[in-house]
Amino acid sequence: MDPAMDPATDAATDAAADPAADAAGRGGTAFVLGGGGVLGAAEVGMLRALFERGIRPDLVVGTSVGAINGALVAADPAPAAVDRLRGVWEDLASAGVFAGSVLTRARTLVRTRTHLHPREPLRDLLAAHLPVRTFAELAVPFQCVAASIERAAERWFTEGALLDAVLASCAVPGLLPPVELGGEHYLDGGLVHSIPVGRAVTLGADRVFVLHVGRIDRPLRPPARPWEVAQVAFEIARRHRFAADLAALPPGVTVHVLPSGERAAASAGDLRDLRYRDFSRVPERIDRAYEAAAGYLAEAGDAGGAPSGDREV
Repeated sequence: MDPAMDPATDAATDAAADPAADAAGRGGTAFVLGGGGVLGAAEVGMLRALFERGIRPDLVVGTSVGAINGALVAADPAPAAVDRLRGVWEDLASAGVFAGSVLTRARTLVRTRTHLHPREPLRDLLAAHLPVRTFAELAVPFQCVAASIERAAERWFTEGALLDAVLASCAVPGLLPPVELGGEHYLDGGLVHSIPVGRAVTLGADRVFVLHVGRIDRPLRPPARPWEVAQVAFEIARRHRFAADLAALPPGVTVHVLPSGERAAASAGDLRDLRYRDFSRVPERIDRAYEAAAGYLAEAGDAGGAPSGDREV
């Protein structure tokens, strides 16, 4: 079996033996890009704000849509990556990744019994935009996570084929099919680690910038409609782990949770009525996140002298 496809059985052991852990070193800066579907466009604006302040990553960690954004940043951790990412998001709207009428999607579901959309449009889009093919070619260490079905556990991808790993990390259950690698099947990494701050800290980062998608600070309410039940359950799980990661920060580690600018949108019902196929507000989300993150970083000054555990949500 290809070592890159050999499943890790223990996250701590995996991290200790991980070449990216050595590459990151102790005391580095990490960008942690969380999941969130179409809301992940906000991360592009946050990245622009970080690069404009001269903040560069020594390590990039991503989940789900954050794996897409993160892989492109790790390939070219410079302002040019923001322009490339804008192109990716524009193409997501036009490439038909989640295209199809209700009837077409129903036919796909009947045929596959598991998902609404084929994987190929997303694979083709990422293949066209990723400037490298393997983890080894990236400019800075990058890791992304997916959920193993067979082991019911997280799997961190650190080497081998980059495209396959990213596709595994963003295989949203019900929307896209699981990704099979080395005889094992993987689903979206958000199921096991939606905002992987703990992973970045384990790998040695002592300054962490969290790029999240604006929902984690909104109070949860009991579900009122059938489709809200799974959303609320997922939010409880992901917020619980994120809060546990922040509570367990070791001394000397600073975490900056960048604002996404979604507060005003949430009050207007933007998040409540969000549709996973609606890319019409992508430019607005990018610009809004940039303004919010730039404002936060300006107030933080150096963004390196804040007290341990400092965070803004």
